[in-house]
Amino acid sequence: MKEDLTIVILAAGLGTRMKSQKAKVLHEAGGMTLIEHVVDSALALTAPERVVVVVGHQAEQVRATVAAKNVRFATQTEQKGTGHAVMVSKDAMPDTHGLLMVLYGDCPLLSDETLRQLVTVHVESRAAATVVTTMLNDPTGYGRVVMDADGNVAAIVEQKVATEEQRAMRQINSGIYCFDAALFWKHLPAVEPNPVSKEYYLTDIVEIFHREGLRFKALLHEDANELLGINTRVELAEVDRVFRHRKAKQLMLAGVTIEKPETVTIDSQVTAGQDTVIEAFAQLRGRTIVGSNCRIGAGAIVRDSHLGNRVEISPYTIIGASRIDAGATIGPFARLRMDNHIGENAHIGNFVELKKTHLGKGSKAGHLAYLGDTDIGAGANIGAGAITCNYDGVHKHKTHIGDAAFVGSNGTLVAPVRIGDGAYVAAGSVITHDVPGDALGVGRSRQVVKENWAKKKREAAAK
Repeated sequence: MKEDLTIVILAAGLGTRMKSQKAKVLHEAGGMTLIEHVVDSALALTAPERVVVVVGHQAEQVRATVAAKNVRFATQTEQKGTGHAVMVSKDAMPDTHGLLMVLYGDCPLLSDETLRQLVTVHVESRAAATVVTTMLNDPTGYGRVVMDADGNVAAIVEQKVATEEQRAMRQINSGIYCFDAALFWKHLPAVEPNPVSKEYYLTDIVEIFHREGLRFKALLHEDANELLGINTRVELAEVDRVFRHRKAKQLMLAGVTIEKPETVTIDSQVTAGQDTVIEAFAQLRGRTIVGSNCRIGAGAIVRDSHLGNRVEISPYTIIGASRIDAGATIGPFARLRMDNHIGENAHIGNFVELKKTHLGKGSKAGHLAYLGDTDIGAGANIGAGAITCNYDGVHKHKTHIGDAAFVGSNGTLVAPVRIGDGAYVAAGSVITHDVPGDALGVGRSRQVVKENWAKKKREAAAK
């Protein structure tokens, strides 16, 4: 894109109609905050140092949310309108030449393709400014775009001051502009505060340009949904639905099968390989990467995780921030809480919970186990009901289980402890000391059988 394009993103408002203590742009749709969506679109067109985010309400939280993107910030300490918000952005800009684009932090559906088209139309028309517009069957509440005889924008009239004839117009203002920056900054001081609200409205610049004989073009965009702004939780839900639909369609066109796509939840940054199958009501969240030929079971939830090829996640399994290598099978009803690494062709069965655990290649934990802060080698077997006791009430401790080791059912390993390669832990044992390789560890009381004890107890009770 053009190297002299500066983009201002207005994100200072609270959004009172959201009925929230959180700034509007920090609400999420499609798995990302609204401001992240808009910043990403801007960065597709220009360098980070040429993107300025105007912050106000909860400024520090908004800054922190997009700080990793290395954009610039300006602070609007008083919310005095859109014109004032752009005014305060000036000092944060690298320069005031070239092109200036104005975006809004609560319009996340706007694609970078549309923004590129805006710049192209603006440059090729040699206009002083270009605004994105669209047609609505019901334009109530939006500013109407008034065109002159030459097809240029003469004015943008807000609903409350529009005439009956103007209210009948269906072409509305999106508020998204591309300006000749030098002309914009030259004429912006002519914008005066509204006599009622005392705010500076950016829309006033249209009539100022028209009065000065400067051409103001309109880019009529066919997809009105892309220009949706968010003011209420209802609108937030609708935008989220659009993001989910877009993502599911994108994956299906790339070779992913999605059963009942209207039921799944897939975040914008998720990727999945060809011939993967995603069953109904599954959720793929955050920055999850799914390989090829995988299956994500019904109701499974996978967040911020990396799945290799041929991984099978059975229904109702929850996985967070974990890496699962090729051919592994997980679930059903398993839970991988965080920071786990599951090796190739390993198996985790139903009602097994892991936390900060490495399960080696081909190892198995089939039933009802808890493995926390544990390093397990290749080819090991963890029996039903086995647990690692990793917390002593103050500190967490590691358990090491070697290659081809066997931990019997209901084995309790009290960390820190090490089970050597090829070692066995007898079922029902409490292990508090290391078990050397190829040894058997037994930590339980010897069984005692008392003949006829039960019979005598029943007879005594009957007397």
